[in-house]
Amino acid sequence: MAKRDYYEVLGVERGADAAAIKKAYRQKAKELHPDRNADNPEAEAQFKEANEAYEVLKDAEKKAAYDRFGHAAFENGMGGAGRGGPRGQGDFASAFSDVFDDLFGDFMGGRGGARRSSAQRGNDLRYNLRINLEDAFSGMQKTINVPTAVSCNSCNGTGAEGGSEPQTCPTCSGMGKVRAQQGFFTVERTCPTCSGMGQTIKNPCQTCHGQGRVEKEKSLSVNIPAGVETGTRIRLAGEGEAGMRGGPTGDLYIFIEVMDHALFERENTNLYCRVPVSIATAALGGEIEVPTIDGGRSRVKVPEGSQSGRQMRLRGKGMPALRGGGTGDMFIELAVETPVKLTARQREILKEFDQLSEENNPQGSNFFNSVKNFWDSMKG
Repeated sequence: MAKRDYYEVLGVERGADAAAIKKAYRQKAKELHPDRNADNPEAEAQFKEANEAYEVLKDAEKKAAYDRFGHAAFENGMGGAGRGGPRGQGDFASAFSDVFDDLFGDFMGGRGGARRSSAQRGNDLRYNLRINLEDAFSGMQKTINVPTAVSCNSCNGTGAEGGSEPQTCPTCSGMGKVRAQQGFFTVERTCPTCSGMGQTIKNPCQTCHGQGRVEKEKSLSVNIPAGVETGTRIRLAGEGEAGMRGGPTGDLYIFIEVMDHALFERENTNLYCRVPVSIATAALGGEIEVPTIDGGRSRVKVPEGSQSGRQMRLRGKGMPALRGGGTGDMFIELAVETPVKLTARQREILKEFDQLSEENNPQGSNFFNSVKNFWDSMKG
């Protein structure tokens, strides 16, 4: 397959100056770098093609030879390709280092970047808090004990003994990272001397061993607002881990889990309570007493002829909405209960009642009529 024109590869016009060629190459390198194109199998080949083009066009002598002879200038040893041609390893590494900072500077640190500060922000912490439904309804004050890291009192968080100051790391010159050449690539690693802190401590604090913080359990009072539900997150700013060597403190996030209730089921701000009623109450109607989440009682009328699953609404007896917004409702769901362990007299009465109640069961009559019609249609 014939090679593409180097100017076309970089997207510049013939006669473009060195600055325009370098700018075009940097843009191509950013777009085509394999690390940024894991899902594009052609990106690596295109990336190498752009490097090859730049190796030639950035060098005035090679560029002049290419302008005159094209690709033939670097074939059969012409133009010294073996020593410094477009496929020379040394030149490739040099070309790549020109854009290394542009590609990775945001997250690996640029060559002229600021020195790394030894003070680092503390980690955020998570605390899982389980509460019951009654507490979620009314809100509460809860004291929790959180294992965390707090600032060391012996060194005032500096990590150094006797008020001495940390020194700039001699290995990385305060950058926290060191670079090493590996083949075509320049690899950046955390400094082994200072572990990425950028500074070393000659006399570390005996209490915290140079960390500037110590492990400790901290007691905190937390305000749980009314209406919280499972998944609600409460943020306590500055109550996380203390920072390294005087760095700012992280935050504490409390995640709420509301436990299941023996009587009520919750759906957003509404509550559901399943109440068993006798056959007699469901058939004749009557009144039942039901509990409410605030600890009170409400009397509910059961209409005559009620069936299992029928619901009645108690307005305003549900859960409060978090941060205001009203209160939900409570729904009473009837569960008609079939009596068990019947006496002989009860059996006699029920059999007699069953014989007299053929016209009192409309749902059953409709169902069995539908069954009969279904079987008749299958025979036809």
